Amino acid sequence: MSTRKRYWMMKSEPDAFSIDDLERVSTEPWNGVRNYQARNFMRDGMRVGDGVMIYHSNCKVPGIAGLATVASAAYPDSTQFDPKSHYHDPKATPETPRWFLVDVAFERKLKRLIPLEEIKQHTDELGEGFALTAKGSRLSVFPVTAAQWKLLLSLE
Repeated sequence: MSTRKRYWMMKSEPDAFSIDDLERVSTEPWNGVRNYQARNFMRDGMRVGDGVMIYHSNCKVPGIAGLATVASAAYPDSTQFDPKSHYHDPKATPETPRWFLVDVAFERKLKRLIPLEEIKQHTDELGEGFALTAKGSRLSVFPVTAAQWKLLLSLE
């Protein structure tokens, strides 16, 4: 029995970790997510082989920069246990981890960055619940429907 491929958007600040960084290292643990809904998407929803759009945020021109693939099942984010880490969580223990991550593998850079301003021009087509165009949405990881994925890639 095969499960349907799912699609995701994962935001990253390019000063911290960009699509170029992912290309250089090939595969990277997507650590540091500290939002329960985003964690749940990674822990409960993502499967190996799912498609990922890498979105550059908090930069001069935010937008979709490249594609990746979910390369591992979810596992505990080790930064939560490290008191020296910016992502340390004193309430987390190895026996009862609170934060999970997946490994993400580089697929390709887009031919061009698809800027947020251009994406917003397609708000109606993307649908009311699309997190990038929804008012007040700050999720760093969220699902993308197959139709949204296709539309966004057509902008490339």
